[in-house]
Amino acid sequence: MGITGRRNQEIYDVVGIGFGPSNMSLAIALEEHGASAPQHPVKSHFFERQPSFGWHRNMLLPSTTMQISFLKDLATFRNPMSRFSFISYLHASNRLVQFVNNQDFFPTRHEFHQYLEWAAAGLRDKVTYGAEVTSIRPVTEAGSSTPNLLEIEVRSGDGTTSVVTARNVTISTGLVPRLPEGVTSDERVWHSSEFLSKFNTRAPGDLKSVMVVGAGQSAAEITRFLYDSLPHAQVSAVIPSYGYSVADDTPFANQVFDPDAVDEYYFGTERARDAFWRYHRNTNYSVVDADVIRALYQRSYEEQVRGGDQRLHFRNLTRVAEVERVGSGARVVLHSLLDDRTEELAVDAIVFATGYDGLDPARLLGDFDQHFQRDAAGRHRVERDYRLVTASGLTCGVYLQGGTEHTHGMSSSLLSNIAVRSGEIADSIVLRRTERELDLNHPVAEASSAA
Repeated sequence: MGITGRRNQEIYDVVGIGFGPSNMSLAIALEEHGASAPQHPVKSHFFERQPSFGWHRNMLLPSTTMQISFLKDLATFRNPMSRFSFISYLHASNRLVQFVNNQDFFPTRHEFHQYLEWAAAGLRDKVTYGAEVTSIRPVTEAGSSTPNLLEIEVRSGDGTTSVVTARNVTISTGLVPRLPEGVTSDERVWHSSEFLSKFNTRAPGDLKSVMVVGAGQSAAEITRFLYDSLPHAQVSAVIPSYGYSVADDTPFANQVFDPDAVDEYYFGTERARDAFWRYHRNTNYSVVDADVIRALYQRSYEEQVRGGDQRLHFRNLTRVAEVERVGSGARVVLHSLLDDRTEELAVDAIVFATGYDGLDPARLLGDFDQHFQRDAAGRHRVERDYRLVTASGLTCGVYLQGGTEHTHGMSSSLLSNIAVRSGEIADSIVLRRTERELDLNHPVAEASSAA
């Protein structure tokens, strides 16, 4: 296992960890900065653990649509003239006219994924796939009194390790699937993040009874998909609330995802921040688009009209108390909050659409994390430009692309604001580099003046 020495390497202005939409958007912003200021290019590179680009591939279900406008792409809100916009993709794909004729603000999830793949292909020289960042450590450059560089250790797919050096890193490693305590995924117990890959390994005839746990968009979409794809199967939806709740996507409510709302949240009082969540959680969390709710209710109603055996079952105000693998299926114990009773069911597969947790940067930073401040709740303090607040004198920077809901509000884990956010991070990196260069040149200027 060889490690490349730092001194023989180029020093990057920024290294990106992960290459999902957020860091893709940053790569675009940096490229466009270089095009506008070719004499001052920003040296950057990105590392992605996956062998190729992919974004929520296991939820690319038929007929599912994006929950945001096509204009909330990788670049448009920052630069409407970008060659990486969704409209540019449509033009390159010879579908711009047809898309307009379709008169739909919300592309299918499959088409948006195609757009992201197209953009990733245009950035292929900026990313190394099949490469996992395993550690980050600060180092001090000759002539500096405080740590001002970062050594980033990268492990490739063949197990070899190399080290790259940068002045900044941006962490965009996505979210971690959340399962109930004591539940482990396997060939019959799935999380929604692995749904299609697990579903496609099973013969349809093997799935005679399936269960979906959750109250959000993914849970409802998977329930609809299973009902339509398995006409012979019993499909149970276990919902912790009393039925699905509709997502508020009305214009005034959607303003919580506007770029201006980030400032109002970041600089707002604690009472203001609490109000954001209290009044507007139903814009995105544990809610379902109205058309999906109607589609599921219509299927249930049609069963009642036809009579006979019912295949679609909704268990409201119910939670999973226990899951046990038994033979080729699973035994599930449900607890109803309606009557406090328990019910035991045998299923061939159970899908937990129970959301995600943010990845704590400390898991990646390791001992380096002690250089950064935390708030009273133990969360990282974050500057307005998404840079971690340092607790020491180091000048190298760690930027977060996600995991900043506590400081920057409700759009932190969503696509809605990534173009503007990436522009702000790019501007911060360029500005801090300029300030550093001016500081280095200042003594020279003083000496010239004295002469």
